[in-house]
Amino acid sequence: MDTRYDFGAETGERIVYVRPVAVADLPEEIRAQAAGLTQLYALCDANGERLALVKDRWMAFALARENEVQAVNVH
Repeated sequence: MDTRYDFGAETGERIVYVRPVAVADLPEEIRAQAAGLTQLYALCDANGERLALVKDRWMAFALARENEVQAVNVH
């Protein structure tokens, strides 16, 4: 989970969407790594493709800043 992700070429403002994801809805291999959590947060691109999963909302926004992209909440 500490792998740097290439968010693609610079094409203007880069945005990722942060949304909660129920651990129960994830594949078994990811559930096994969730360490008892019931919810993770996904960073997704504009097409809804999941780019990363992190343990909390704060970490999702920190990951976005670290990769120089703007994070936006999805409800």
